[in-house]
Amino acid sequence: MLLSVQKMFYRSATFAFLLLLSACQAEQPWATSHVPGAMPNLSFNLTEANQNKAVTAEDYHGKVVMLFFGFTNCPGVCPTTLLHLQKGLSILAEKAEHVQVLFVTVDPERDGLQEIKQYTENFGPQTVGLTGDKTALAQLTKTYGVSHENQQADTDGNYDIAHGSTVYVFDREGAIRLLVRTSDSIDAVASDLQRLLDE
Repeated sequence: MLLSVQKMFYRSATFAFLLLLSACQAEQPWATSHVPGAMPNLSFNLTEANQNKAVTAEDYHGKVVMLFFGFTNCPGVCPTTLLHLQKGLSILAEKAEHVQVLFVTVDPERDGLQEIKQYTENFGPQTVGLTGDKTALAQLTKTYGVSHENQQADTDGNYDIAHGSTVYVFDREGAIRLLVRTSDSIDAVASDLQRLLDE
């Protein structure tokens, strides 16, 4: 009888330990900013410059999507951010094909389809550029709280655009999950992308 009770105790203790271990593993912090439900699901009707075709958010369902807003004449933030993402994707090797980087222009006046296509091709096959009419672009930037402001043009009509470097990451179902910044390490980006892909 005593032996039976001891066995039951050890089994219960082992089960409790496994539950605790499982809970601890489930609560591991994300390496980047985990923000599920903080913003609406991905939704848009735009034009993909790389293939010159109309696309919606649904066209990218099944992939982890990284959404970034910028412009092709950007001197620093845009190339730095896109290169950072490309390096993170390179760690994933063949799994990177299940990730899509969407570069949305905030400068449709200067960023034509050809300019966007040529620009995004510098950042790997997972990166494509999106554009659209001003109303559609304004709605998308408003939805995700993206601020951008044209600076004063020089005598030749050239101007810069002040904007942020946040990358919005959506899971395979189009739900917002992460915010990635260039201050996040390449390993952190790769780790969280891997985690989303494994879900």
